Amino acid sequence: MSSNRPTIRSILAPAAGKAATIAAAGLVAAALSLTATAGAATHAPARHDVDSFSFALEPSSSAITGCLPKAGGHATITPGKLNDTMTVSLHGMPANTGFDLFVIQQPTAPFGVAWYQTDIQTGSSGSGSATVRGVFDKETFSVSLGGTATFSPTHQYHLGVWFANPSVPFNLGCEPGATSPTVTPFNGEQDAGIQVVNTAQFPVNAGPLSHVSR
Repeated sequence: MSSNRPTIRSILAPAAGKAATIAAAGLVAAALSLTATAGAATHAPARHDVDSFSFALEPSSSAITGCLPKAGGHATITPGKLNDTMTVSLHGMPANTGFDLFVIQQPTAPFGVAWYQTDIQTGSSGSGSATVRGVFDKETFSVSLGGTATFSPTHQYHLGVWFANPSVPFNLGCEPGATSPTVTPFNGEQDAGIQVVNTAQFPVNAGPLSHVSR
């Protein structure tokens, strides 16, 4: 005897087919997601995880400490894949005053081979900073194969900062016993004043830049 009532098979078959379709779609979506992730990883730039190196810049002499008792500085070098980023800050300086940063062979006179980096300008609080890019690590060196001077590859691992105007430290009393301002060639016009801070707390042949690697 025939009946119009649905059988259990007729009820379950469509549901099972629908579940299978959903499961298949989920597998396809997962596969596409994995493929996209793999592609992104393949084309992502390689990471270059490095540690920054920070250190202080200290007053160059007791005369500087006497005229600027809070003078000091701080530097941070962050190595990069091709070169390095260095940020140097000053504090405890005269307000609204210009300074000049050099990478140098020796922290104190006669300084050796020196490389002019940047100006640093303080604001009303006597603080200022500058950021430069270049090679500031254990590979930093200069060489002259001829010309007016000749010297073999020479590493420069120290930092020094000079007053841009020689009259400023003289007028502040930073040169006791001097009858006129001391002029040094440590700015773009070669008429800077005396050095104010340096990295002499490090050995002469093992300045802070020698501790940085890429």
